[in-house]
Amino acid sequence: MKVDLLYGKKGLVFNVPDWVKGSVIRKRPMKPLPDAGKAVTEALLNPVGSQALASLAAGKKTACILICDITRPVPNGTILPPVIECIEGAGISRKNILILVATGLHRPNEGSELREIIGSQEIFKTVRAENHFARDRDAHVSLGVTTGGIPIMID
Repeated sequence: MKVDLLYGKKGLVFNVPDWVKGSVIRKRPMKPLPDAGKAVTEALLNPVGSQALASLAAGKKTACILICDITRPVPNGTILPPVIECIEGAGISRKNILILVATGLHRPNEGSELREIIGSQEIFKTVRAENHFARDRDAHVSLGVTTGGIPIMID
């Protein structure tokens, strides 16, 4: 059986031997949103199970927005503009907003790659963006150890 996977920019095709018993599980097709940006704004104004983002940001001096790295296809160009607009509307200026790329243990995303994942040239030029470095132990603070002996580190 031939299997096509969404992987990287071009995808990945491989053949599964006939002796392997399996099936492909597919998600049900969904209609695209007529206006994705408007849907994001609506979700920020009326979230489920939380205060609106503007309420959470009100009175704060800084904001940090986490985004996935280049390995995850996320429409940040649609999501970030209303998020930043909402944060600015709550009184936090762009110079005090950080976009933090959650790289996990992946390599950092820089230059054109960083611009690509931010998805908006205007935001790329006006909001500071940095990569998270999980392996930089000096940048982390210990919160203790789990009952299983695993160190808990935060930065």
